[in-house]
Amino acid sequence: MSYMITLVCVLVAVAFVTLLERSVLGYIQLRKGPNKVGLIGLLQPFSDGIKLFFKEPTYPYKSNFLIYYLSPVFMLMLSFLMWSLYPFLVNVYNFNYGLLFFMCCTGMGVYGVLLAGWSSNSNYALLGGLRSVAQTISYEVSMAMIMLCVIVFVFSFNLVDFMLYQKYVWFLFFSFPLFFCWLSSCLAETNRAPFDFAEGESELVSGFNVEYSSGGFAFIFLSEYMNIIFMSMLTVIMFLGCDLWSPLFYIKVTFIVFWFIWVRGTLPRFRYDKLMYLTWKLFLPLSLNYFLFYISVLCLILT
Repeated sequence: MSYMITLVCVLVAVAFVTLLERSVLGYIQLRKGPNKVGLIGLLQPFSDGIKLFFKEPTYPYKSNFLIYYLSPVFMLMLSFLMWSLYPFLVNVYNFNYGLLFFMCCTGMGVYGVLLAGWSSNSNYALLGGLRSVAQTISYEVSMAMIMLCVIVFVFSFNLVDFMLYQKYVWFLFFSFPLFFCWLSSCLAETNRAPFDFAEGESELVSGFNVEYSSGGFAFIFLSEYMNIIFMSMLTVIMFLGCDLWSPLFYIKVTFIVFWFIWVRGTLPRFRYDKLMYLTWKLFLPLSLNYFLFYISVLCLILT
């Protein structure tokens, strides 16, 4: 029951994050966002959702229909699965290996995008899917290393333990450069600007989801925004204190979500080779060096 309530709350959060994004981008571009439907536009996300789910779906004639149809569902199910990691203090799920489960889910997320791009039988969609796979796999390596650096402080994969170990000082102060590497990796993992190569509108006409409409597009959209909120929560848990009893926890999560939107409205899209250079030549060596440094300090303390 607690898990179902969590999922309902996450879906409502996704609706209002889309409204927040459109409003923030509007003000960044010196215009007003959606403000007509309901009081100050509060009913806009629900009207958008109803419109999407009641539209007639269109299917490409030469697509691999079954995979094309199931890929968005697969992506949404993975996002739902990740939210089972939410650190309930009453232990609805006692995830002692929570962070390993998270890495498995993000690794599987690649297949959803790849299959969605390939099964559409469209060149643009296939190119977007291939870009996304290369990008996500590359950034997962440095993301795993950054997570290992933080796990060294806790010696546990359980997210609840991060709250206990950050009671007096946040891990952000021990690993300040790693925090920014983590934020950039989160942008690349969730296909957000300036790393939104899977949906490069200027050259790929929306990329891997170009052939999707109606419910399929809505599922991909929901999955993407659920992942953004989850990554924001994980950032707060790992670096910014993780005090689950405090309302400040949710304010910090909201701020990180706002930061995702802010970056989209501010930065232009990267060049693809620079994206790959960033992870392999900068983030990975930095996280490896930090990991060796933390292990060395730990060995010194233990001896």
